[in-house]
Amino acid sequence: MPVLEAILERDDMLATTASAPRERRLSMTYDEFLSWANEDVHAEWVDGEVIVFMPPKTRHQQVLGFLFAVLGAFIDFTGLGKLFPAPFEMRLARSAREPDILFVAKEHLDRLTPERLLGPADLVAEIVSDESARRDRVEKFNEYMEAGVREYWVIDPRPGREQADFWVLDEQGRYQARAVDEGGRYHAAVLPEFWLKVDWLWQSPLPSAQTAFAEIIGPDRLIAALQEMKRTS
Repeated sequence: MPVLEAILERDDMLATTASAPRERRLSMTYDEFLSWANEDVHAEWVDGEVIVFMPPKTRHQQVLGFLFAVLGAFIDFTGLGKLFPAPFEMRLARSAREPDILFVAKEHLDRLTPERLLGPADLVAEIVSDESARRDRVEKFNEYMEAGVREYWVIDPRPGREQADFWVLDEQGRYQARAVDEGGRYHAAVLPEFWLKVDWLWQSPLPSAQTAFAEIIGPDRLIAALQEMKRTS
């Protein structure tokens, strides 16, 4: 059995146990969803149905916070675009998703409104939880690919299931897996010069985001930037 199918079968079995968390689903139009939802509700709208999520677990939020801090520092440093954590709506043709992390490149900042992103992000990262595995690996995978999200990360930090998958659109608009290098580093497609040591995500406690950012940038580039800031201040 292919690896992905085996993972999904295992997650489906876990999701059907009595103790597994389950999201709520409600039928409504997109306009009804906008009127109903508020900042205290974590939900997404898909094809006339609202999915109300279970509160995330501690590890989910820790990995999300680390990734957002490292990516945010790099994007601020390079000026490549804008980064947003959930909850921030990405409005696609048949859905309103709230990815855990989304990046919009500066050439696509016109897609941003004060309320949401109209159209696909350039990069989306989803952190897998017990109830989101199939949604992240199948439903959102296909939806993001069809919508034109250029790069998609699926990070599963659950104990005993640690796995990171990275997908990049090819010229035919299909996701192709992008592997890590021999040193275990993933080099992002839409963020030039950004790389991530995948093993950082499984450490407990997680490494310092500032230290990770400094390693990614490199000492020479970081010192030069600090000297330039001092010169112009």
